[in-house]
Formats: sequence, C-alpha cells, structure tokens
Amino acid sequence: MASVKRKAVTDERPSKKVKSAKEDSRPRPAKPAKTAKPQSEDSGERRTIPKSVLQQEDRAFPRGGASVLTPIEHKQIKAQAERDVLYEQQTGRDATHGEAELFDGDTASTPARRKKKAQRTGADDSKKVESAGVKIEGLSYKTLSVGSVVLGYVTAISGKDVTLAMANNLSGFVPITAVSERLNGRIEKLLDNEGQDAGADEDEDVDLKRVFYEGQWLRAIVSATVSESSDGAGKSKRHIELSVDPRSVNGGLDAEGVVQNSMVQASVRSVEDHGLVMDAGISDSSVKGFISKKDLGAAYKLEDVQEGQVMLCLVTGKGSNGKVLKLSPDAAPFSAPSGNKQPASVTEAPTVEGFQPGTAVDVLVTESGARGVIGKLMGMLDVTADVVHSGSRTGHEDISSKYKIGSKVRARIIWTTPQDDGSRRVGMSLLDHLLTLPPPPAKLPENAHPKLKAQATELERHHPLSSIVENAKVRHVLADRGLFIDLPESEAGKSANAFAHISQIADKRIDTITSSTGPYKLDSTHRARIIAYNPLDSLYYVSLKPSILEQTFLRIEDLPVGATVKGNVERLILGAKGITGILVKLSDSITGLVPEMHLSDVQLQHPERKFKEGFPVKAKVLSIDLEKRHVRLTLKRTLVNEEDLPPIWKDYADLRPGMESKGTIINMLPNGAVVQFYGNVRAWLPVAEMSDTFIEAPEKHFRLGQTVNVRIVSVDADAHEMKVSCKDSTTFTPEQQEAWNEVAGGQLVSGTVTEKSTESVTVELDSGLKGLIRAGHLTDGGADRVESSLKKIHVTRKLSDLVVLHKLERSRHLLLTRKPSMVEDAKTGSLIRSYAGVQAGRKVNGFVRNVTPEGIYTEFANGVVGLLPKSQVSPEMMGQPAFGLTKDQSIGTWILSADAARERFSLSMREQAQAASAQQSTATTAITVSNPADPLLTSIADLTLGKVTKARVASTKATQINVRLADNVQGRIDVSEAFETWEDITNKKAPLQKFKPNEVIEVKILGIHDARNHRFLPISHRQSSVPVFELSAKRSRIDDANESGLTMDSVKAGSNHVAFINNHGDNCVWVNLSPNVRGRVALMDLSDDAGQLHKLDKNFPIGCALRVSVKSVNAAMNKLDLSAKTGAANEELTLHTISPGMVLTGRVTKVTERSVAVQLADNLAASVPLVEIGDDFDQLNLSQYNKNDIVRVCVLDVDLPNKKLYLTLRPSKVLSSSLPVKDAQVTSYAQLKPGDLVRGFVKHVGEKGVHVSLGARIEAFIKISDLSDKYVKDWKSVVEIDQLVKGRVLSVDAAAKHVHVSIKASHVDADYQPPIIIHDLKPGTVITGQVRKVEDFGAFIDIDNTQPRLSGLCHRSEVAAKRIEDVRTLYAAGDVVKAKVLNVDVEARKISLGLKASYFSKDAIDDEMDDDEDDSVVEADGGAFRSNGDNDDVEIDGGVDLDDARDVHSDAEDSSEADAMDLDDDPQRPTGSLKPMGFDWTGDSVAPAADDAVSDSDGETLAPKKRKRHRAEIKVDLTGDLDKYGSRSVSDFERQLLGQPNDSGLWVQYMAFQLQLGEMQKAREIAERALRTIHIREVEDKANVWIAWMNLEVEYGDDDHVEDIFKRACQVQDPLEMHEKLASIYIDSGKHEKADAIFERIVGNKAFRASPEVWLNYANFLMDTLKAPARARSLLSRALQSIPTNEHRLLTAKFAALEFRSTEGDAERGRTIFEGLVSEWPKWSSGWDMFVDLERARLAHAKNVEAQTEAKEKVRALYGRVVAQKMKKRRAKFIFKRWLEFEEAEGDEKSIERVKALAKAYVEAQQAQRTDDMEE
Repeated sequence: MASVKRKAVTDERPSKKVKSAKEDSRPRPAKPAKTAKPQSEDSGERRTIPKSVLQQEDRAFPRGGASVLTPIEHKQIKAQAERDVLYEQQTGRDATHGEAELFDGDTASTPARRKKKAQRTGADDSKKVESAGVKIEGLSYKTLSVGSVVLGYVTAISGKDVTLAMANNLSGFVPITAVSERLNGRIEKLLDNEGQDAGADEDEDVDLKRVFYEGQWLRAIVSATVSESSDGAGKSKRHIELSVDPRSVNGGLDAEGVVQNSMVQASVRSVEDHGLVMDAGISDSSVKGFISKKDLGAAYKLEDVQEGQVMLCLVTGKGSNGKVLKLSPDAAPFSAPSGNKQPASVTEAPTVEGFQPGTAVDVLVTESGARGVIGKLMGMLDVTADVVHSGSRTGHEDISSKYKIGSKVRARIIWTTPQDDGSRRVGMSLLDHLLTLPPPPAKLPENAHPKLKAQATELERHHPLSSIVENAKVRHVLADRGLFIDLPESEAGKSANAFAHISQIADKRIDTITSSTGPYKLDSTHRARIIAYNPLDSLYYVSLKPSILEQTFLRIEDLPVGATVKGNVERLILGAKGITGILVKLSDSITGLVPEMHLSDVQLQHPERKFKEGFPVKAKVLSIDLEKRHVRLTLKRTLVNEEDLPPIWKDYADLRPGMESKGTIINMLPNGAVVQFYGNVRAWLPVAEMSDTFIEAPEKHFRLGQTVNVRIVSVDADAHEMKVSCKDSTTFTPEQQEAWNEVAGGQLVSGTVTEKSTESVTVELDSGLKGLIRAGHLTDGGADRVESSLKKIHVTRKLSDLVVLHKLERSRHLLLTRKPSMVEDAKTGSLIRSYAGVQAGRKVNGFVRNVTPEGIYTEFANGVVGLLPKSQVSPEMMGQPAFGLTKDQSIGTWILSADAARERFSLSMREQAQAASAQQSTATTAITVSNPADPLLTSIADLTLGKVTKARVASTKATQINVRLADNVQGRIDVSEAFETWEDITNKKAPLQKFKPNEVIEVKILGIHDARNHRFLPISHRQSSVPVFELSAKRSRIDDANESGLTMDSVKAGSNHVAFINNHGDNCVWVNLSPNVRGRVALMDLSDDAGQLHKLDKNFPIGCALRVSVKSVNAAMNKLDLSAKTGAANEELTLHTISPGMVLTGRVTKVTERSVAVQLADNLAASVPLVEIGDDFDQLNLSQYNKNDIVRVCVLDVDLPNKKLYLTLRPSKVLSSSLPVKDAQVTSYAQLKPGDLVRGFVKHVGEKGVHVSLGARIEAFIKISDLSDKYVKDWKSVVEIDQLVKGRVLSVDAAAKHVHVSIKASHVDADYQPPIIIHDLKPGTVITGQVRKVEDFGAFIDIDNTQPRLSGLCHRSEVAAKRIEDVRTLYAAGDVVKAKVLNVDVEARKISLGLKASYFSKDAIDDEMDDDEDDSVVEADGGAFRSNGDNDDVEIDGGVDLDDARDVHSDAEDSSEADAMDLDDDPQRPTGSLKPMGFDWTGDSVAPAADDAVSDSDGETLAPKKRKRHRAEIKVDLTGDLDKYGSRSVSDFERQLLGQPNDSGLWVQYMAFQLQLGEMQKAREIAERALRTIHIREVEDKANVWIAWMNLEVEYGDDDHVEDIFKRACQVQDPLEMHEKLASIYIDSGKHEKADAIFERIVGNKAFRASPEVWLNYANFLMDTLKAPARARSLLSRALQSIPTNEHRLLTAKFAALEFRSTEGDAERGRTIFEGLVSEWPKWSSGWDMFVDLERARLAHAKNVEAQTEAKEKVRALYGRVVAQKMKKRRAKFIFKRWLEFEEAEGDEKSIERVKALAKAYVEAQQAQRTDDMEE
C-alpha cells in the first residue's frame, strides 16, 4: 500500500466550477437528529461522510487584488460585451442580460428569435405529454445536482475508482473512499500498519475488482460535479463524482420506510457460515439486513465476499420484530414474471422517500405521447420517462396507445433530483431490461430462464466502439434533438439501436431535422461511427460528422501499441533542465507524450529548434495507460522506420526465448540495465550479456535512451520477468554450420555437460553445437529416478547415446533426450521420425507432451505427436489425476489407427485389444459364403477391389438397389451406378423400377459402404465381420479396369451430368452424381416449367433422374451448385438482362404484413409492396402466399444505379390486361391529377403527417389538417401503418415528386353532411344535444353536429310547463335531450333553447322513438361521451313529466340569471354520481314487474324535504305504494327481498338503485349478497346476477375487476355462456377490441370450438361490428378443422349467407360458395331453399331498376334449376307454390303463366310415369 491515503485521479481532472455540498444552498429535507453515543464498531453512531475527492483540492485564493473571476468567466464577459455592442449598433436598442445568462457557461447563447421559434415548435409536443406543472426532461448534466440519486451500471473498475453508467449516456466515477464506511476502515487500518512488519501480512489489500464486478447494478448519489475547461473553443469536459455508501444513497430511510419489494443498498457487515449480515445504512442502527447463502445468487460466492462490499438488494421480507431485513442481491428472478407469480414491485409506501432509484413500482399513466410518459405514484408523486426510457425511440409503435391514460404500468425508478422547494423530480424507465435488472451473462446460473439470458446478452456491447457502421438506417427523428438509428447486425448476429445527437450529425450547425425530406429523412442510410454505448439505456451513441468519420483513432483504446501514427506538435514541455518532452496531437481527442529520451536516436541539445508548434511528426505508440489516459510515443527513427517489422513485444505471454527485437535503455545500474519495449514489457540486460567481450562499466558503453538490439534469453510470463542479451547468437563457424545442417531428429550424438540446473542440463556436442536436456528426459522412470539421475550428472561429464529430438532454429540449440527406451528405438530404427513411420499395430515409445481430459498427447522425434484417447488408457490409470502422468514422462503404446489424409494417428495402451482386433481381422477373411450368386465365389476374402462378380436383387428403393452377393453377404448399388446414359433411363421418376427382385445382375466391387455415416469407404476400411459392399452395375465400369469414380475434384463448372434426387430441402433439392458426390439444385433451377414446382413431391419424387449442368463447384468447402434448366432458360438472370414488362417466375421467400419477398435467381430478389399485390385492394389476402410458393411476377422497373428491382403481382399485369381493375396502377407522378380519387396504404405516420403508398415508387403525403374534418386530439390514432385509405389528390408536383392528398370525408364522401354553424339555426328548429352542465337556474346543452361546438342555455322557465326551482333535480350532466331553438343572437353568439313537452308534437315523439330505438352510445363532436341511460324524470323527447316527480319546494325567488349563455364560455363540469349505461338495470328484461310504475327514488333521495316546526306530522302507511311505484329506498328493497329472495330482477334493480346514488362498492356487495342468497337450484337467476355484475365492472370498474368476476362466474356457471355474455357486454359498451379478445379465447378453447354457433357468432362480429371481412372469412377454414364433419356443410352455407346479409360481405363470393355446395350435394333441398331466399332478399336492397331486374332474373334462374331436378310431389308442390308467389309479387303475367305451365308439365310427367309403371 502507498503511504498516502488513496484518492481518485484528480490531477487529470482539474477542479473548476465545482458544485459541492457546501456550496449548494438549496433546501434539503430535514433528517432526524442523531443522539451522540460513544463511537465503536457496533455502535449506532454513524461516521461523518468524507468530503468529495473533488472538494479536497486547494481552492484558488485571490491575492493582491486579483479578480475573483476565473479566466473562462473573463472570456465570457468579454464575448458578451462584444455581442452587446454589435446588437446595439444594429438595432439601436439596449442589450440587457441577467446574471444567470451572463455566467451560465453550459447554456449556449442563442438569439431570442431562435428561442421563441423553438418554443413554438415544441409547444404542440409538450401539450401532448406534459401535464400542468410536469415537464418531461431526461437526466442531463444540467439537471444533475449535488444530492441527486441515480441507478448506475458498473462499466469499468480501476485501482482507485469505479465507473458507473447512468441514464441518458451520463457516466460518473466512485472513488475508493466513497464505497462504504467499513471499507474506509480497512483502508485506514492498512495505512496505519504500512511500514510495520507485525501484522502486515494479516491485513488483506483492498482490490476494487474483487469488491465490484462489471455489470453490477448500484444506487449512487452525486457528491460533486466539475467542469474542466478544455483549451480552444471545444466543449468543456465534465466529471461527476458519486458515492455508493449506503448511508448516503438510501435517502435517510427509517425502518418503516423500507417496504417489501423495494431496493436498498447495503454493505457487508460480516460474513457468516449461513449468509451475510448487511448494514443498510438507515437511521435506526439496530436494523440489520441478512442475505442467506441460497439467496446470494450466482454472481457472488460466499467465500469471496469481503467486508465493506456494497450490493444493491431487493427486500424480500422483514423479520417479525421489524429489525431484520431479508435481502437478495439478485433481483432478476423476482423481477421477471413466471407462471401466476407477478413481478416484484412497490405499490404502497409509508412515505414517498421509499421510492428510490432501483425500485420497481406500479405507475398510473396520466399522459403519454411521442416525447415520453408521465405518471403518478400513490396519486401524489409525479414520475416521467423520456423518449429513451419510454420505448418511443424506435418510432415503431404508438406510445400513447401502448401506455394508455389511466392504465397502470410497471416501471423502475432510475433517478431522482432535488428541487429548490424541497420536492424531488423522479425519472423512471419502462425498458424491459431495466424492469428485470439482469446480471451479466457470466454471473447467471446455468438454469437461468432463456428470456433472462437473452436480456443479459443484449446488454453486452456487440458493436465495437469507434467502429464505422455502413448503412445505418434512420428509424425515428426528433426534430430538435437528433436521430434514432438502426444499426445493421454485428458479427455476433445482433442488431441494435443507436442515437445521433443533433450536434453529431454534421460539422456545420443544424437547428432542426425533418423526417420526411432532406438527407436525414426516415429510412435514409448513412455512415456512422460508434462513439459510446450505454448499457443502462441499451443504446449506442453514434456520430455522422465527416470529421469524426475521417479520424483514424477516435479514442485512446483505438490506438494499438506499436502502431505508427502521424500528428502535429501541440506544445513543448519545459522543465528545470530544459525541454523534458513534447505533446503531440494525434486527433481532436487524443494527445500523446514523447519523453525526452525518445525525441531522437541521438541526444538533442536544442529540441526547440527541431520541433515547432504545429510541426508534423511521425511517431510510434510505445505504451498506453488506460487508467490514467496516458499515451507515450517515440520519435526514434530506428523504431519508427523499421523496414522489417519484427513482432511487437507488448505482452510477456507472447514472448519466447530466442526472439529478437529493439529496445530502449531507460535505467543503468552497475550490474546491468533495464530495457524498455512496448506496453509494460521491461527486460533485464545483465552486464555479462551486453557484449561478447568484458565490460567493466556499462555507462561507458551505453547511455540512457539508447536503442539496442537484444535477444530473449529467458522469460517468465507469470512473474513479468525477462532476461535479454545483446550477444550475437547466430554466429556459427563453417564447421558448426555444416554440423547444424547435417544433424536431424532421431540421430544419436554425444557431448559434454557445460551447465546444470534443477530443470535442465546444457551440453556441448562434439561438433560444437549446443544441446539441452530437460530433467524429465534423463531417464524413463518417475520423479525419484529423474532426481537421482540429475544428482549423478556434473559439469564436464561426458554423456553419450543422446538422441536428437528437435532442432530449435531460433536459438540454434538441439533438444536432446537420454531416455533408454527412446535410445533403444533410435538404435534399432523403430523410433518415429515422421508420419511415414506410422504403421498400425506397431509398438512405439515416446514421452508425454500434454495431458487433457480427452486423452494424452504423446510426442516422438521431430515433433511428431499422436493422441492416446482416454478410452485406450490402462484401467488402473483411469482414476488417477492426469492419469498418473507428468510432462516428459516415458510412455509405451501401440499404434491403433492412422489418418493418412490429415497425418494423424491414435495410440492405445491395451495390447490385448489390439491382438483381438488382429484375430478378428483374420477371422473375417476366413468367413465362407452361403449360396453365392456367383458359383466361383467361396469366401469373403475373394471379394476384393475391382472384383467383377454377380449379385441377386433383394429389393429396390428410390435411390439404391439392395443386393445379395450370397445369403450372408450384402451389397448395394447406388442409383448413380446403375445407368450409363440418360437414354438408358426409361422411367425418369422411378428409374430403378426396371430391376426386379431375385434378378441376377453383373456387378463390380467399388468399396465398402458405411451405413452409419452414409459414406463411401475404401475396401481396406472393414469395420465389421461382414461388411456391406458398394457395387456398380455400369457396363463401362465392369469392362474397365479403373475403379476410381467421380469425385468433387474432378467435377468442373459447365459440365453436364445425370443426377438423382436424394432429398428435398427448404429451398432446394439434393442430388447425387455418384455415391460420394452430392450437390444441390435450387428450386428455381429445377425445371423450365414453373408449374411443375407447385407439387414438388409429385413431379420430382425421391430417386427422380435429372440432367444437370454444374453452375459452380468448391471442392475445399465440398459445395456443388447445379441447374436442371436447359438452353436459354439456364441463363442466369441479372439486373442487366431484365427489362420492364417481362413476366417471370419467382419463388416466395418471405411474407410479411406489408410485402411479399420474391426471389428470381440466386442473387436477384425483390419485395412486392401491398399496392402491387392485387388489382382490388379490398380483396388483398397475404395469407394466400406461403414460403416457397411459385408465383408469376411482372417487372415494373429496373433501377441499375441503385441495384433495385420493382415487381408486381397484379393479375392484370401477370395474367391478362383485360381483367377488371378497381385500383389502377400508379407508376408515375404525372399520372396523377388534382381531383383524382385514389386509394393506398399508410406507409409511415410521422410528426408532420402521414405518408401513403400509391404505387411501387409513388408516395403521397397527407397533412395533419387533411386527416379529418373534426378536431382530433390524438391525430395519430386516426390511421395506422398498412391501413387502406381513400383520398382525393389536392396537388401534384411531378418534378419535385410531391403529391398532396386529403382523406377528409368532405373531400372524399359524396354524401357528406357539413356540420351545423350558428347561421343554420333558426327559431323553431328542433335539435338534439347533450347536457354539459346543470345549474339551479337552467341547463347548458351542447348541440350535436356543430363545429366549432355550439352550446345553448335552457332556462328553468323553459324546462317544463310547471314551475321548476332547481333544474338539477331533473337533469344531470351527460343526459341526451331533444330541444327546440327559441332564439338565436348571432352577433352575441347566444342561443336560447326550450325543453317543454308542449314544444314537440306526438307524431314527432313517435318518430324519434322509432328512429332511436336501437341507439346505445353516441359520441359528441366535442369529444365527450353521453349516456342513453334512462333518467326516471326525463322523457325521451327531452321534456319533463311532472306528474311522476316528487314535490319540489323552494323558498327562493326567481333568479335573475340571463336566459341565454355566451358560447365562448366553457363552465367546469361537476363530477356527478355514477350513472348506469348500456345495460337494462331496471330488471325488466330479467323478471318483468307486475305493473309499469316508474321509480322516482332520485327525487326522494336527493331533494331535501322541508320540515315544518311546531306541527306534528301525520304518519301514513306507505307500504302499499310499493305495488304502485316500486321500491324507492333501501328499506323498500329490503322489505321486498324478504318475500322474494330468489328474484334476480329485484336484486338487479337494487344494484341499479345504489349505482344511481354513486355507491358502486355497495352495488358490488349487493351482487355478492344476491349470489349467496339465491337458491342453488335457481341457476338462471344466479346467471342474471353474474351478468349484471359483469356489466357493472365493465362500465365502472377496471380490467382486473372484470377478469376476477368473469373467472368466478365461469367456475359456477356455463363457461361458454359467460364468455358469450361478456363479449356481448363489451360490444354494447363499444369496447370492440376486448370483445375480439374474448372471441379469440372462445375459439381457442377445445371445449368451445367444437360448436358451429361459436364460429358463426365470431364471424358476424368481425363482419358487422369490426368491419373486418378478411378475418371473418379466414375463420371458416379454422372452424372446419374443429367442428364435427357432419356440421361442415351447414356451417359453410351460413358463412356464405353472411356474405349476402352483411354490408361488408361480397354477394358474388357467397354465390360461389353456394354453387360449390349445391354441385357437391345436388339433392340438398335446405341448401337450395337457403340460396333462393338469400337471392330474393337482395331485391329489397336493389338501388335501381336495372339492379332489380338482374336480381329477379337470378331468382328465376335458381327456381328453374331447382324444378329441373328430380324431386318428390310434395317437394315440387312447395317449390312451385313459392315460385308462383314470387312471380305474382315481382313478375308480370307472362312470367306467371310460365310457372303455371312448368307446374302443369311436371304433373303430366308424373301421371305419365305412373301410367307406364302400371302397364309394366
């Protein structure tokens, strides 16, 4: 340890503009006072938190009248003064500035006009997502202040500090003194004990790499920030100092503030056998944390944990007394949902201080949009998520729809910053990896969830920093901030997102970016350079600036040690002795130091004369210190200009003795010198190795800084020690050189010992060469014998019979052995010297080179190595470590097998196994054959390579013939060895059918067939006693003496062959040219006729013969590409050979929601967009295309410069131009004219509008103002990507390729009714509207279909015929009413309305009731929803019936309010009680009441009765009124329920009564009580209550309540009925998406989907409600797979009937289905009747005479087809009767007579038939 207490590296981080805790004057929340106690290790007193390292530096003190301002502030004042003078001269006005603007160095000075413009452009966005007083602002250096708490991710660990990544690409450092109190105590103890021998070894050093690990999640608090001004005009460097001490980061929490599932930071207090005792740093020191051993996770090992180590832990529970916190440092398993278990999150806490960074919470969304999300915690604490952490950075999905207002989402708090008023700003993240907090992959357990492993892998950096990425695509644009970019896949196959700040896009200033035009529009591609990666954001930060892209090195990490670089002299460093070094600027961000000794090869007297500032130099990188950010360079020409670059010595592990290089002497000692190389590599040069001659004093021959050539003598990589020599080792005498050339491995030599050590013996041979004998090579024995032999050897001893093992060329030494076993083999010549000496079965002696778990590598002479597998090791050695062997130990083995191709061989120690194998081989050749096909065959030994014999066909397969050479000898003939030429094959699809069983054919033996690996082996590779022989039946082979067949090497490109299909792949077929040559034929190259490719298995079965030509061959990769096309069809398609208008055949490779990818050739493919798939966009169905389908496409255009191809699948282009076209093809901008109606698909929804695709290369733009005639708050919800829209062309600029389209109903719809304006309203006009606000003097009513919204006032005198004192007793906000306009004041914009019943005639009332009978929920133009729920006091026509109302008394006189209201006023709507909607809460639909009495309990409950004093009330028995008026109070309902406890209708009315009072919880309790009270046998009544309860929850509850009630209902009621009822409730309430989800659950249930009605109901919903006919039609195929077979016909007919009945249906499609049914079942009378009825029903919908005539003719034609069939008398009578009724109603006299004539003819034919039968 150092004698000075460790600090962070502050000399590289100058302290300027420090924002420290002392200087921060903002108020902080008061912390509870701590009582003073004696300080001890376990005492509750907390030590004072040490000051920040940045605050410990000496501050500058102004002396001698110097200014208190810093130099940078002087420059700012001067610059501001110059700008003020220039401003006053130009404008003539005074320039005034605030103090903050003058001295705020972080805020760029921008003109006021630019600021105002920026405010205006950001106004719209801010309104969408920012609540009043809440601003979405991500974490930045400006918003970060001392006391801010953040969630961090460890990215780097050094000896003095830890680097943490924070949100929004911020990073800070944690000094070693700001980790924990206990770690500081350890450091102080080490410093106190330093220099003392006693106990020095007992205290363990503090290593931060053992305390933290990269990828660890921590909570940190900002202790100081500093801005370091850089030289020049560049931005200042900013440093953030953090602390992870639990005492600071846990926010002053007490024991009660720590709740379950929250996160606390704790330090290790002590390590116990069963776990860790933790210090949470909270105010109550008696509260401790505990981590059990099993909860420690895979990231920590109990034995490696140190005291003072800090962990961010999840609170999993509390002890019974609240004094022990159960913690887990691995929060990931608790944060990921598994099964029914919900992720851990905090929903409630005693105080908001408990919500600290790192804690997962449930947030109520209050606002959401493109710029982020705003929510609330516990209804009081505002939290925000910016564009990065809300997930809106990709632009792929609408954040407002993903995080809907009012919904609850799970998030994690990632930062909090204190405010001046004592509150906190809280930031959250909705990103998946932050919700889970996965550890790095190396810290995951083996059984971790795959999703967790994937998240951990994604957090790793896959793209290297500073790398340049080509084709980075712009995905999302923030006009004032920058670009979100998609990076292409890395080498690891990972794609990623990136962000380019607006300042990093171009070298020139850019103020705003547009997403639709300009160089940075959406989907544009650019070159980008990765400048940073933040794992917390899971985002790369890139730069598009050319200046950044052109820099060779962007970071110090990019500089490779030993690289030659160029730079400019930045400045000279002046020291006490003159110039001590030079700073060289290599790039904008990298500066290197050239020490004095590396300025030149010679010592310079005046370096300043040679090196001027700005002087270009060429240097070489000596070393890089990443921790200190230092780069050392050299300018020595001997090092920089080396022509033959030797390996750079920068790592001891890469160095070997004998290597040579150049180094620099940096230190001189009497006994040697220290030589420096590259990196941290140093070497010791002893005096004895400096020269071959004697050197007395090194300083006389060498100097500091001198470059010397050295050779490595020895190196110890582990100890970082190396010894070098300057002696020339390559100097050989001619005799020695000749001896060196003659000596070889395996040769016997002798020599004299010259040096001896414990590891080796050095000898000098008689020839003068030097040899080395390792200790293990002195004898064959073990370690004891080696030691004994080493003791017997002494220097000058003569050693003979030494075997040369290897020649070390670099050091010119011979490696020798003295092992007796190898000496004996060398004498007898059996020692293996090369692979040529390897023979199976030989016994050989070698030595152990290496031992691995797989086996033992055994070495022989000249480096020949064989493998002794583990399976061949002696049994007694198997259980020993390393098999009981050591390196260089002798070993005797037998050669087991050899691989001549790769020159490898395997060994065995089992002699008996080898002998048995040899005996088996001998026995194999002696096996006699039984009943051979060739009488000359006697044994298997007769079957040799090239033998011509006979075989008997056993069976034929698709690709081979199985034959028998004898009854006990089998063989096979591959199909490629059965035919000579193409003409010999008679049946091309089944070539081998010509061979019949038991047929004897003549064959030739080619080799052995390896059935296990399907390989063709030589005849020598017999692995079983009776092998399977590979044969050939080709006449040319039988007659020829050559047995070698076709090989991959002999196949040439362009050659033709006969091939046979072996297998079908996904996009190709595999064929065999010979038994061992296999190739592939792409599907598109399989045939000239593309029609045959549709049924591949039928047209090209396995074994099918093909004539192929070789396209390409790669023998090294064993890859062969073939083509079966012939002639011109075999020509390769390219962009140059294709022209517009050509119709080609292609293969579908991919089908997405918006395109179909088609491949035309191997290197030619294109994507067909939606607009080019069909001629009628309504009929588009991408599901008809599947992968590998063969389609015909037409070429639209070829873009050769950009190498793009445009195709179309339109039938009018591919099949016939005469086919009908509903949506014309748009190929050019000139084709469009203003006023044209066009249809297209939405391609992109941007910030300024919508892009619509009209053609393959034609796009139109829809402005926001042209989307709708009405004002829409969230305009992006109007359209979505891939939506079909219809619009009218407003303008066309063909030159600029701009088309402006509008999809407003006023521009598109011919029947459009414009909204009402105030001039359209006349006195006497009857209008409908919605009550917006009710006062005692009248009601404010919003008038329907008005824009802008018009409102009128109905005074209480115009509400009813009788006097009304308080209108609030009759009407409530949201009621739908009909009113009459009494007066209109256009100038004052005032409207007076009347609601009296006398204003409306009886006929008008009846018509209104008929028209609005089915209306449920209407949406007002103003955007609010109004209810159609019945108000007992309000009639349908809007008037009030006072006969049914309670007495209303008021002593107040008529108010003097005005009879009308100002239209511009918008009074605040009061919050009324809950009112039922969409469900019959009266209970009449469940159980009709005895009479039609109307309940007016509202009047009784809400209208206060007036008491009269001093007069006794007459109590009247009102129980009889129950029968007359119904229940009007709680007591009324309770009395009725006593007599009718099983009446569900009464219970439902009771629930509705409570809802009218606003008591929703009581309504739930009544439902629960009803289910308990109603008898179990009353199933229907219980079901009615369940349905009412589900209606209640759908209207007033949330999704969780609905799901809970629904599940309970399904458990006790019919599940299918409950599903259908819930779907119906959702439909009635307008929640169609949820109804769709319920239907999907129904058809996904095996128990439900067998019912045909389920599918038909779903289809009706999709067709009529969702207007999704394509989805409805696709249900039929799914339904037919689920329902019984006997139901298929009827369900198909009902689906066809749906096409007739639905407005979204296609009658022609229905006719086609019915035609198929009646053709398959012509006698199905019900089907014919249904068909006829549907056609007759279409008469009522015919729009004109021609359509009616056409419909009549179709009905007559159907009746004619029916009567033409053979039918019974009763059936005929029914048909003719219905036909006659039809003609009497719709036809004329002629058609009536025709029907009668046909009926008469039928009767006569029947009578004649009976007469004939009687005569027979």
